[in-house]
Amino acid sequence: MDLQMDLDAAPEAPQQPWLHDLALTLAAPTQVWSAADGQVRAGGLAGVHHADRRVLCLLLAEIDGREPTPVAAHSLTGDTHTFVSVPRHLGDPGPDPTVRLVRRRDVEPGLVRESYVVSSTAAEPVACTIGLRVAADLAPMDGVKSGASYDTVPAEGVGGSVLSWERDSLRAVLRVPGAHTRDEGDHVLAIWHVVVPPGEQVTHELLLTLDAAGAVVSAPRREVGWSAVSVDSADRRLGPVLHRSLDDLRLLRLAAPGAGGVDEEFVGAGAPWFLTLFGRDSLWTARMLLPVTTDLAMSTLRLLAHHQGARTDDVTAEEPGKILHEVRSSGFSLGEDDGADRHLPPVYYGTIDATPLWALTLHDAWRWGAPDEEVEVLLPALERALAWQAEHGDADGDGLLEYVDRSGHGLSNQGWKDSGDAVRRSDGSRATSPLALAEVQGYAYAAAVRGADMLETFGRPGADRWREWAAGLREEFGKRFWAEDAVGPFPAIALDRDKRPVVSLTSNIGHLLGTGILDPDGVDVVSRRLVGHDMLSGFGIRTLSTQAAGYSPTGYHVGSVWPHDTAICLAGLAAEGRPETAPVAEALLAALTAFDGRPPELFAGDARSAQPVPLPYPAACRPQAWSAASSVSLVSSLLGLRPDGSGGLLAAPVRPWSFGETRISGLGTHGRRVDVEVSVDGVGTVRA
Repeated sequence: MDLQMDLDAAPEAPQQPWLHDLALTLAAPTQVWSAADGQVRAGGLAGVHHADRRVLCLLLAEIDGREPTPVAAHSLTGDTHTFVSVPRHLGDPGPDPTVRLVRRRDVEPGLVRESYVVSSTAAEPVACTIGLRVAADLAPMDGVKSGASYDTVPAEGVGGSVLSWERDSLRAVLRVPGAHTRDEGDHVLAIWHVVVPPGEQVTHELLLTLDAAGAVVSAPRREVGWSAVSVDSADRRLGPVLHRSLDDLRLLRLAAPGAGGVDEEFVGAGAPWFLTLFGRDSLWTARMLLPVTTDLAMSTLRLLAHHQGARTDDVTAEEPGKILHEVRSSGFSLGEDDGADRHLPPVYYGTIDATPLWALTLHDAWRWGAPDEEVEVLLPALERALAWQAEHGDADGDGLLEYVDRSGHGLSNQGWKDSGDAVRRSDGSRATSPLALAEVQGYAYAAAVRGADMLETFGRPGADRWREWAAGLREEFGKRFWAEDAVGPFPAIALDRDKRPVVSLTSNIGHLLGTGILDPDGVDVVSRRLVGHDMLSGFGIRTLSTQAAGYSPTGYHVGSVWPHDTAICLAGLAAEGRPETAPVAEALLAALTAFDGRPPELFAGDARSAQPVPLPYPAACRPQAWSAASSVSLVSSLLGLRPDGSGGLLAAPVRPWSFGETRISGLGTHGRRVDVEVSVDGVGTVRA
């Protein structure tokens, strides 16, 4: 009994906040997370965040000191939200609500505006107070993510209608015109006294301005760089999914100084934790968006080239020619993982795949019509990236790219599956680094071959060297990576430190499709394995086979489904002309639709036959850049889009075509917009 009492009294360890049921209003780098009723209550993630800090941790609206009863909420675009509630103690007697509060939230970069409209149809004038309980903790984002709690910070200006908070380089000013404010200890209470005549309404406003001097990222100064894309289809799912995803991508855009101090635009990796420049995420996002813009890819490429590694530093993982992993204003603590305290420096290069992905994105942007003069400027950076693959990426000279964290506190896994337990054998045991990931070999092979094509086209030396190097990599991959289980052969997820295959069936193998590293038999095997019952959930491709001992439907990288991962596999299947394209496309579209066009970072890998809707992974970011971009990639794969080499598009829709008559307008780049029409029997036509 005493032991039980001690256990009951023990404090709970901090846990990462869940956000699957929260409402978000976003305009990067500013974001507001609230409960579904609009209230920002203390605890968890809820709050007003800006530039890697939570500013307000409490923003609670009351009528006469009581929280009104929520009845509805809606959001037509991601930067605005409306919440409707009823103060049931006010108005006429009887069941009909006659007084309501409409709270509208609008977010711009560095600005949050809320209006509070009390309207009445009561027979007599309604007198009440509108109260706002407000508190700030100015907590760092990594601390919020860890579940840590913070004391509130006293406000300046209490007693008036302008409050302010300041710490380090962050300053926040809150204005509540016409309100009286008073100190309530751990928060401030702002009150308006109102009288609402019958049939009328009274409005008051809050305005919060946020400024983070010296922040490494900022809002872009120009409008979105792609045209409106419209969908008219017999399948009513395609249009809303594409519209919502493109709106989210609009709001995730950020900018940072590149060469010569010129701001370059990119898409921040995701809300809430990753609103900054991530090499891998920003590149995949830009690459997926090539059917609607090459401008984003080119600006992202220029910015990453500006930060391209120039020296060797084990602490930051920088190496000559290497593309960075992420940039922040200060370091970011990841907590303990694999027995080590993981924390990243402000500029961190611990990624094995961003460098080949940079080269591939440059090649693809060029093929999709990016101006030659813009591409040519980046060719020296391409040469350095290719040299990094051979000289640093392949640290032991065995012809394969591998990684290891030499600092002891960086990421232990440095592919896209970067959690500590991501690389497992089929028996559930973890593989030890240095690790050579399967998909990275595919990226590196394609980067070398396609990079050689670019160098040759632009009259630069080195093409023969990189083709020869790529051929050697392809040969080594074929010798070393193939494994087998009871079903048959497949590529292992990785080679471990002893160069033994890490035998487990994972989604990583889908990234090999379309790279050229597989022979036709290999393409056939990989395509078939991806749609096996153990891999295809009905909503996407699982990260790990259900037959593996370490499988969990809510394992971050060991059984869940990531929309971008499925989209990459789908694009590979489409590029190879595989019949498996159709079922994977249907699964991904079903998932995107189930999440109302805002797919999260990941969701549970339960079979669709067991769970008719995809179950959330509660801590998943949303919107996540590459998840949102997966809708564009899906459309591109369905239509079989590819550049024709002269600035136009070709289309070869997937067969069988099951989406009815479809017309998608606004595709293309550099002012050459086209419509793609698909007949009911799947014949595609491109119209300028």
